Amino acid sequence: MSMAAELDTVAGALLTVWDGARERTANRISTAQLRAVMLVERQDGINLRRLAAGLDMLLSSASRLCDRLVAAGMLEREPGRADRREISLHLTAEARRLLAELRDDRRQHLAAILADMTPEGREALLHGLREFDEVARARVVRPVSPLVPQPEEEPRRPQLPEAHGGAEQPLRSWSAGETAVVRTA
Repeated sequence: MSMAAELDTVAGALLTVWDGARERTANRISTAQLRAVMLVERQDGINLRRLAAGLDMLLSSASRLCDRLVAAGMLEREPGRADRREISLHLTAEARRLLAELRDDRRQHLAAILADMTPEGREALLHGLREFDEVARARVVRPVSPLVPQPEEEPRRPQLPEAHGGAEQPLRSWSAGETAVVRTA
């Protein structure tokens, strides 16, 4: 069995902890709504277009999703500071409580599992996951719709392989705290 296949198999337990926490604490909103709340948490004040792009959905679908989250008391809409026609999205205190509850539940279950591991096993797991995270972040290239303005970034040009045989460099890697694939909290 390849290393990737083994990892895929054993990662199932970790995903079960994530899914269990989501089912126990976040059953007040759908998975799609939770993904939206988490994206707004990471990018407070995000506009609807960027939210739709970040969730990889149509603008109209993202708008309906936001309508439901506003009605559920999870999001607030605010006119944009630069352009009052543009709406910025912010989490409510209720959404922050929900995310904190979800993460607390997940951490409690992880702590119980980690307590049954040897200290060496815990340290090796943490070391391996940190390295995995670092390498994965360096490899990620996130396609961004040309309709979505990215003011914090310079315009990108495709990079060609270096003449001395180097591999192509990623166009963009994500920064600490930002995920390329939105997790369920």
